[in-house]
Amino acid sequence: MTQTTPTPEATAAAGGPPFSELPLPAATLANLALLGYHTMTPIQAVTLPVALAGHDLLAQAKTGSGKTAAFALPMLQRLGDRGGRVRALVLCPTRELAEQVSGEVRRIGRAIDNLKVLTLCGGAPAKPQRESLAHGADIVVGTPGRILDHLGSGALVLDDVATLVLDEADRMLDMGFYDDIADVAQACPAVRQTLLFSATYPDGIARIAERFLHQPRTVKLIEQHASDKIRQRFYEVADDARLAAVIQLLRHYRPVSTLAFCNTRQQCRDLVDALLAAGISALALHGELDQRERDQVLVQFAQRSCSVLVATDVAARGLDIDQLEAVINVDVTPDPEIHLHRIGRTGRGDADGWALSVVSANEKRRVAAIAEAQHFEPAWHALAELEPDASPLLPPMSTLQILGGRKEKMRPGDVLGALTGEAGFTREQVGKISVMELSTYVAVQREIADEAVRRLANGKIKGRRVKVRRL
Repeated sequence: MTQTTPTPEATAAAGGPPFSELPLPAATLANLALLGYHTMTPIQAVTLPVALAGHDLLAQAKTGSGKTAAFALPMLQRLGDRGGRVRALVLCPTRELAEQVSGEVRRIGRAIDNLKVLTLCGGAPAKPQRESLAHGADIVVGTPGRILDHLGSGALVLDDVATLVLDEADRMLDMGFYDDIADVAQACPAVRQTLLFSATYPDGIARIAERFLHQPRTVKLIEQHASDKIRQRFYEVADDARLAAVIQLLRHYRPVSTLAFCNTRQQCRDLVDALLAAGISALALHGELDQRERDQVLVQFAQRSCSVLVATDVAARGLDIDQLEAVINVDVTPDPEIHLHRIGRTGRGDADGWALSVVSANEKRRVAAIAEAQHFEPAWHALAELEPDASPLLPPMSTLQILGGRKEKMRPGDVLGALTGEAGFTREQVGKISVMELSTYVAVQREIADEAVRRLANGKIKGRRVKVRRL
């Protein structure tokens, strides 16, 4: 494998090389400018020249680093003569990541006429997916199990795939998808471009690369977080006082959105119960949730309708949330790299963030190992320094569920128009709108949520009555 070393310019935190330096069509560059893509992120700066030149790629990149554009642009360039045949396939570990990738690929590919991007994931009915495949698709984004289902039924044919992307390959390995990835890769043409992205490099990644990538270039960026953007603090507590300590931290810092990490599912459940009893809005994200429950938890947190999301590391992989003010480590992970991934979800873009860790006496060695690996001096603080505000910690928004989604051709503009038109609310009272296959979720200011449900139920969206409820 050829090792590609990022230049100092490429690894700068901001102000990377402009996209105009890349060999991209004028229409694509114009669309990127409209989308706000002006300069490349570090991962884009080192992968795009390599991938656009046609090389296979093995790249280390985490969610939120700009990796979707890093594989979408080369993939779109290689579509060629489409004719309704699948020309590119992106494998993702989870349905929500696949939905996120599909949406971003559509945005980046807006300059291409009649581009059809199809999402194929478990947790959604297979029959409508087969019907969509029958009408042809240019790019398919999906989870390994559902892709294999459609291959087995003959609904999906990969004979014309020019680009195979393995996104968050380490997470797919964690979930036991090695054999599924192998079966899908073998169903694609031997002559193709393969782009593999992974946040970490477990042993299985080398096996996949050796088996399915052809003389790949390897890009491994050392992940760094600016110390002035993410402020880390460590609090030593008795082991049985963890949950009470988390409540104290939340009542003192009062972040709008917090991601709290636990090492076990049971501790997730215990913490959510304690938070709710303390008047703090909270939801849990763990492996026992079905896909519908997981979707609803994630959409409420992303729409700022839930103050605290409590998660295990496995459940939170692939999670990319804007405006995350704080991360709380309820347990200290023994793995410094996992700690880095945890805290790296806050302090994104121009925002600052808090990374707060609750540490028992027997975990102090873990903190020392993390500090040594990441070259910083831990800032220890006492809980007694905190000044908790005991008033309820409630989110600014509430999420409404509207029955009807992409299948009914629902668009965000339809929902926004209904709320700001006939329903009489202002644009400022409406937050994020997420359109899924069968449902649409809209955030509204918490104070107007019940009235918004009533007005939407009594009005019409796209000329028809809809069923609405508050989550």
